[in-house]
Parts: sequence; C-alpha cells; structure tokens
Amino acid sequence: MQRRDFLLSTVGLAAAGALPVAPVRAERGLSILVLGGTRFLGPHMAEHAMARGHTITFFNRGKTNADVLPSIERIQGDRNGDLKGLEGRRWDAVIDNSGYLPRQVRASAELLRASVPHYLFVSSVSVYASFASANDEDSPVGRLADESVEKVDGETYGPLKALCESAARAVYGAEHTTVLRPGLIVGPGDNTDRFTYWPARAARGGEFACPGQPSDPVQVVDVRDLAAFAIQAVERRTAGTFNVLSPPGRFSIGDVVGESVTAATRIARPQPSPVPVWIPAEFLAAEKVAPWSDMPVWAPSVGDEAGFAETSAARAVASGLTIRPLAETIADTLRWHLARPESERVKLKAGLAPEREAALLTAWKSAAADGAPPR
Repeated sequence: MQRRDFLLSTVGLAAAGALPVAPVRAERGLSILVLGGTRFLGPHMAEHAMARGHTITFFNRGKTNADVLPSIERIQGDRNGDLKGLEGRRWDAVIDNSGYLPRQVRASAELLRASVPHYLFVSSVSVYASFASANDEDSPVGRLADESVEKVDGETYGPLKALCESAARAVYGAEHTTVLRPGLIVGPGDNTDRFTYWPARAARGGEFACPGQPSDPVQVVDVRDLAAFAIQAVERRTAGTFNVLSPPGRFSIGDVVGESVTAATRIARPQPSPVPVWIPAEFLAAEKVAPWSDMPVWAPSVGDEAGFAETSAARAVASGLTIRPLAETIADTLRWHLARPESERVKLKAGLAPEREAALLTAWKSAAADGAPPR
C-alpha cells in the first residue's frame, strides 16, 4: 500500500482537547455548518468551536457515530442528491470535510453560496502530482485523464480532491474560499490505527520492529491542531490554500518510536519493557514489508518518495498553525487506545501483525548475525 492509499484510509471518532486560541474575529458567536461531522475530524472541530462560543449544525446521513455530541443540531440528508434540508437556511460559514467528488462539492457550494458567505474545504496533501521533491501550495497537483471518474482509490483520491478544491473556488471565488491540505492526521480517536500502532505496539512491550533509521523524517498533524486552525480560519475568514502539517524536520520516526516507548513505560508499564529494533529500509523491502501500511507514518526518503516528508508548512505556520509536542499527541493517543474495547486493542488495522513481526525480527537477527550491518 502506497502513501496515497494510506492517507485515504477512513478516520475514527475522538473528542477535542484544549488549545491556546486566538481572539475571535466576530463580536458574536458564529453559526457553522459542518458537512459530515461525526467521524474523526468533525467532532474535534465541533467541540473546539463550541468551546469558543460558536453554534454547530451537522449535515449528514445519520449513519456514522449518530450519537456523538447529541446536543448539536442535525440535518439529515445525502450529498448524492438530497440537499433539501439545507434549503432556506443561513450560516456564517460552511466546513466541508466530507467532499471527495467535485460534483458533490459543486452542488453544496451552489446551494449555499447565497446564504453562507465562507466555504472551508478540507482537502489533502495527496493532491500533489509528485513527492519526488518538496512541495508547497503552488506545486502542481495531480490530474485525471477522465475528470468524470468517481471511483475513489489510491490513484484517484488526490486528483479528485484537487478537482473538489477547484469546484469550491469556482462557485465561491478565491476570496471567500479556504482550502486546507492536511498531511497524516493523527491523535486520540484515530481508529484507523495509522500512528496509533506505534504507542500501542510499545505498550505491548518486548522487542519490536522499527523502520529505516531513527533520523528518517516524518510529517503529521494532531487532529486537534488541525481543528483549531480550521476554526481560526472561519473566525477570521482567512482565504487561501494551506498545507496543514508539522514543518519539515520537526519530527522523525525516531521521535515517534522514542516518545511511544516513553509513554508506554509511563502509562502502560509493560513487562518486558519495549525495545526498538531498527531494521534497514533495504531489508524491509526485500522482506516485502511495505511503508505506510506495515510500517505506518514512515517511508524511505528516496526516489518517488524523496520529498514526502518535506512538504512546506510555512504558510500555515505564518497564519497561526500551532503544532503541539509529539509527546503530548502520543500520550493522549495511548490513553485513548487503552480505553478501547479489547477487540480493537488486540487487532489493529495498521502495522505488522504480531506473528509477522516476530518472523521479521527473527529474519533480521539471522541476517545481522551473518554480517548485515545492524542499525
């Protein structure tokens, strides 16, 4: 599974945490419509907004996590043709975090344009055409030979998101549109287990396989930091496009593993203690251990992925994006994970299964004993 496939994974439910916040732009609380709202990012956005005095309305089918934040107004409908519940209503802003197809975004934007002055669309860094070198917001985006395609997969996800961005701007105009391009969204509640895998694996204790070198760079964004930046953009009606993720060089896979060991030792206290075993990228490739899926968060910075962890966050940071310490994200994620049902704790959706990890560790130790350079 490649990076785009992994970023495409669905996200889970979580509650928002407190953040330092900027002054509210409006003199009154804003009314904000959220298209979707009950998976991973939406509840964080909603709780952060409500803590700042705003009013939230969810529009969705009512099928996913229908009981989350029950005090919030729900409008039931479907982006595939049933938007009637939105007719005749007014809000100060709309946050679209469930748009995957340009026709869906165009339809909602056209219906809301006359009564909602600001459109914020949550896109993805997967829009970029290539990760062979570093990207910023002006880098080329991926294109589809057939723009009528509606199958969302690892190949089409990024280009479709780029078309969704264009659809929002075409209706609202660039001066009334905010586009956020997050990287890998992580934190408590991400039940895809991409990132959760590392503190969860450390909490099991014993030797565990780690990819490449500790210095290999990674980029992530805590869901609560993304939510706070989105609400700030709505408050200030900040237009433009922003990559929303940790700045290049801020975090490495060694930081992720090290903080996971620290959190596990302090919170879960496993016996035996967790011990990372670093396995070179070349050996992992030979053993068909895949970046992003088998070794979440990480990919070797070579070839087509040479710039995958070099995406610029300068524009968002200059506009107020705050990236919390990785230790906080990992500790909070581990606490959330340990409170999950046992079935979810035991069988994670990402990372190496225990049996496969054990076989990999045995193979690497044998190769190292025969002269392969351990790391």
